[in-house]
Amino acid sequence: MLRTLVVGDIHGGLRALQQVIGRVGLESEDRLIFLGDYVDGWSESRQVIDYLIELDRGYTCTFIIGNHDFWCMEWLAGLEAAEDWLAQGGQATVDSYSGAPVELKVRHLIFFSRMLPYFEDVDRRLFVHAGFTSIHGPAREYFTSNFYWDRTLWEMALVADSRIPLTSLFYPNRLKLYDEIFIGHTPTTNYDIDTPMNKCNVWDVDTGAAFSGRITVMDISSKRYWQSDVVQALYPGEEGRNKL
Repeated sequence: MLRTLVVGDIHGGLRALQQVIGRVGLESEDRLIFLGDYVDGWSESRQVIDYLIELDRGYTCTFIIGNHDFWCMEWLAGLEAAEDWLAQGGQATVDSYSGAPVELKVRHLIFFSRMLPYFEDVDRRLFVHAGFTSIHGPAREYFTSNFYWDRTLWEMALVADSRIPLTSLFYPNRLKLYDEIFIGHTPTTNYDIDTPMNKCNVWDVDTGAAFSGRITVMDISSKRYWQSDVVQALYPGEEGRNKL
């Protein structure tokens, strides 16, 4: 049976990613949609990208770009590493590329450059790392950086949930554009929750892998989900990302 599986933020946690993928029990017809932030945090960002490139050869995969991925892509393209990036997990990514051949960095840069800003399926579902602000939808977004930085979409869903009926004139127009929206970017552990959160028609699948949480994979139809162990437990002696 065909499954579409959405994968939350990873942040360099290769061991946790391999663990949760193993728990899912992938079948050949499965489709994987990754919501971004593959790098920055734990010590195996480069290895995560190698793993994803290999996974893409065997399965139908869609890779959406996150803010940390955008930072990394700029650095791989030759720009100076941003101080904000280095302070928020980027240093671990830089370290993971230490000694890597130029050919590998070029291959990874090509992989990053092919990532999508967002993805819409035929069933009125949107997959995006962070959000969007245009009431006309992502295709009319003025600042494309909102796709991997915006938090207002999720904050709006948090406030509107269970308070405003869909038929109300006050119901947010952005949320009416899709039947479901799947995001990462904002860790559910910010709310002392380490499982996916659903508010209005928005699902947050970032379950805090960069900090004290886990990597989550969710079947978007059944809403069944699988999780890794706490990522920090798989990287003893490491601290993950600084939460700035």
